[in-house]
Amino acid sequence: MDLNQVTVQSTNIIESIQFYKGLGLILIVEDEHYARFEFPKGNSTLSVHNTTESKLSNTVIYFEVIDVVKTVSELKEQGVIFSQDPKEESWLWHESRLRDPSGNEVCIYTAGKNRKNPPWRVS
Repeated sequence: MDLNQVTVQSTNIIESIQFYKGLGLILIVEDEHYARFEFPKGNSTLSVHNTTESKLSNTVIYFEVIDVVKTVSELKEQGVIFSQDPKEESWLWHESRLRDPSGNEVCIYTAGKNRKNPPWRVS
């Protein structure tokens, strides 16, 4: 099994497209109500679907990068605003957080071996 896609709501599809392209995703489908992106690496995709509801989701979108500090610095230079600067979390992931234009939470992180094999992994 492989993850195909995650779809999040968008209150403004044009702003969402610009936001996710700015994070480095590749736009592969676009219309007035929907957009789908490929990641530069791997097979997963991310979709945004237009909605008139402004209800925030509890979903957090995690984007894994090699160097969180460098990635966040580059995104800040492009004007991206973060709600949390890079920090080491108690679950051993180095994370920084922001919100997309529709309020969906996005986490830029690196976890190394702890991504799938933390010390407390069930055996």
